[in-house]
Amino acid sequence: MFGFQGGESAETVARKKGYMQSAQQRWSFLTTFDLSTIKTEAQLSSMVKERSGIPEAQAKSDVQAWVEGKQF
Repeated sequence: MFGFQGGESAETVARKKGYMQSAQQRWSFLTTFDLSTIKTEAQLSSMVKERSGIPEAQAKSDVQAWVEGKQF
């Protein structure tokens, strides 16, 4: 999701870096390393749930709302 795979265009790398910054603004407890290891929306939801202590349904809803319209 946020991680770089190599061979990606400068535009893709810049977009992903912007998304990482946006995610860190939304969830300040997420580190750059955390985000670089997340490959799916479900992994992001799980980490948000665990780190924030909110219910799973709320974490999924929050992440879905944040992901909407983004192109990873």
